[in-house]
Amino acid sequence: MNPTTDASTSLLTDMYEYTMLDAALQDGTADRRCVFEVYTRHLPDGRRYGVTAGAGRLMEAIGAFRPSEDDLRFLADRHIVSARTLRWLEGYRFSGSISGYREGEPFFPDSPVLQVEGTFAECTLLETLVLSVLNYDSAVASAASRMVSAAGGRPCMDMGARRTNEWAAVSAARSAVIGGFQGTSNLQAAKLYDLPAIGTAAHCFTLLHDSERDAFVSQIQAFGKGTTLLTDTYSVEEAVRTAVEVAGPDLGGVRLDSGDLASLAQQVRTQLDTLGATKATITVTNDLDEYAIAALSRAPVDSYGVGTQLVTGSGAPTCAMVYKLVEREGADGSMVPVAKRSAGKASVPGRKLAFRSYADGRATAEHVVAGGERALAGFHTPDGWRGLLVPYISEGQVNPEFVGHDALLRARDRRTQALAELPIAAMSLMKGEPVLPTLTQVIA
Repeated sequence: MNPTTDASTSLLTDMYEYTMLDAALQDGTADRRCVFEVYTRHLPDGRRYGVTAGAGRLMEAIGAFRPSEDDLRFLADRHIVSARTLRWLEGYRFSGSISGYREGEPFFPDSPVLQVEGTFAECTLLETLVLSVLNYDSAVASAASRMVSAAGGRPCMDMGARRTNEWAAVSAARSAVIGGFQGTSNLQAAKLYDLPAIGTAAHCFTLLHDSERDAFVSQIQAFGKGTTLLTDTYSVEEAVRTAVEVAGPDLGGVRLDSGDLASLAQQVRTQLDTLGATKATITVTNDLDEYAIAALSRAPVDSYGVGTQLVTGSGAPTCAMVYKLVEREGADGSMVPVAKRSAGKASVPGRKLAFRSYADGRATAEHVVAGGERALAGFHTPDGWRGLLVPYISEGQVNPEFVGHDALLRARDRRTQALAELPIAAMSLMKGEPVLPTLTQVIA
């Protein structure tokens, strides 16, 4: 079962969202029109940019945000909400509108990556679901993007399923593709999102057999000479020699999963070429991150399998995104910009427009224009600015352009194109400030 599409997502939330709903229904403010925005106050320490991911998956999850009879019974049994609220929840469907950054689009501090508009009642319930999806998926996509840049055109593949929650692994595989990865070892992700699947054999397969040669013979008989053989269970040198003896010059490839990967890759490449297996590829694994991949840039490596560091955001497992009310309907029916004033957490009032400016084909700044509904309606986009917000849901209807397999591939292309437009410092793995400043303008 895929919990985001085959079951209700209405309890993937925090209790206070339901208690706020209950109180608002009682005091008459639940139907006030509101605008919530998702943004991060800062990127992970030293990161130059982030990559937006998760919106397509989120649209499916919001569609499944419909309390079941069992969900309502739980809320009633725990006395979380009143009988009146339970009756209201029986017919809950999100009927508002959502816009945001495209998946694959870079984001920066204060970028309004998602805007949710509707009544307070229907919007407040989505807070935790929205943040849990966008925070994790964007963290993985951001890490994946850095790894792909470090790989310099060599394919990166997701092998992180065993290092995270079983469903987080599926989400991570999807986000990794947005970040530029080419495939996944996770079959559930491959099935759900129509991704290329990879995998051959682990060390236990070699250990199962009476000799390494027997294991290699078995694998080649099963999958053909084009398979990839794992060569570091015992002696790498002996394993490579045996692999070529068994498969001949048509051996597909070998995988290295331990040791000094740079020197081993050079040793193995020389050995393979000497033995006539000049077309055999070398795949390396073993707890890689973007720095380890960069360190292998001069080694004769053909592809990378990345696990733990991918699914944990390479040290930044969340983007610290928040979901804040920025505008709400007043008692007289007009829209009123609102903001927090908390020390260190102050927010900018009013809904936002987001743009990126360019000069000579390179992005120069992120522009956030804030203001009331009327003021923004009259804003004229300056020449050289590109609008960043796209409509995901309009009056409860999901835009099909942003869900499904083709949308996922378009998101990967968007990341590639947008990254090429950023200042060259975006490709650096050294710690530094975001490569684009976020310039916020409030108009009346």
